Amino acid sequence: MRKILLIGPFPKPISGVSLANKIVKEILDKNLFFKVSIVNTSFPSFKENIGKFSFQKLVFFLKVNLQLYRIFQHQIIYITPGQTFLGVLKYGSFIILGAFLKKEMIVHVHGNYLGTQYNLLSGIKKKVFHFLISQFTKGIVLSDSLKPNLQPFLTSEKIFSLPNFAQPYLISENQNVETSELKIIYLSNLMKEKGIFTLLNALQILEVKKIKYSAKIAGNIDDSSLKQIQSKIKKLKHTSYIGIVDGQEKKELLDWGNIFVLPTYYKMEGQPISILEAMATKNVIITTQHAGIPDLIEENNNGFFIDPKGKGKLEDILIFLAKHQEEILRIAEFNRTHFLRNFTLRQFEENLLQILDK
Repeated sequence: MRKILLIGPFPKPISGVSLANKIVKEILDKNLFFKVSIVNTSFPSFKENIGKFSFQKLVFFLKVNLQLYRIFQHQIIYITPGQTFLGVLKYGSFIILGAFLKKEMIVHVHGNYLGTQYNLLSGIKKKVFHFLISQFTKGIVLSDSLKPNLQPFLTSEKIFSLPNFAQPYLISENQNVETSELKIIYLSNLMKEKGIFTLLNALQILEVKKIKYSAKIAGNIDDSSLKQIQSKIKKLKHTSYIGIVDGQEKKELLDWGNIFVLPTYYKMEGQPISILEAMATKNVIITTQHAGIPDLIEENNNGFFIDPKGKGKLEDILIFLAKHQEEILRIAEFNRTHFLRNFTLRQFEENLLQILDK
């Protein structure tokens, strides 16, 4: 039996990384060849200013580092760090001790910013960043197009792709797609860079043009954007904010919808699990050609790409779908089939275990 220590964020708060880490733990817990422990690095409150220093975060991570001794007790150290200089540095003591003790060191990068951050650094910061990431013996990214994030630090044979997944409970055998109106879902953290204002502005135009729709918005709201988002939602007659959803509430939301919108240009983005969840539940996907998303989505087959900072494109697509309900049905069926062929939890589990065995 191999002892593995997972170091990274776990729910709550819920994010793509914390959910993925939770699933990795569940997979390894049921595998007789592994014994799993965790060091949870989730900061207890959701803040949009990722990568920024604060004394609250400093105190929190000093407490996390009190668990450094656990490196001695495990053979494999599996870390999901941030992608900024501080996001990597805060794991530095775990990385250095694990490498010194010649542990198997695995880094799992859930985004497309790590390489960009490295290129933006200079001087001692760049050297420290390179030193820390190059201590890992294996690297995992979400798809082949994201491998360049680790290529400055690891040789190609040490970098592996592990596509994300959606959980089986979301899939209903005989799910019917309702097309009498647009049923629009936003399921992500409500952040400017995730495109929440792009969506809210488009919904305002739908109401002016009297396009029949309903919209439900779910996720964490950062305090700095709270009043502005609440004000915009309050002005929309057919849009509601339903808070944070998980489990059965998430399934009911995704089953209710027929259009999933995520106009993200978030610099830390990788491959949002919410896109795969929407695909599994027969939603048309409207998103952006950003980070690893083009590895998931084909234009017109899975849905549509938009420019999150452009004007007119999102509302134009929504108006088109309102007038061509047959397109919603066609894409819905394609998405379910495409998901089952490529992004199930079973496939994620098999790929993860293969990477760990290599």
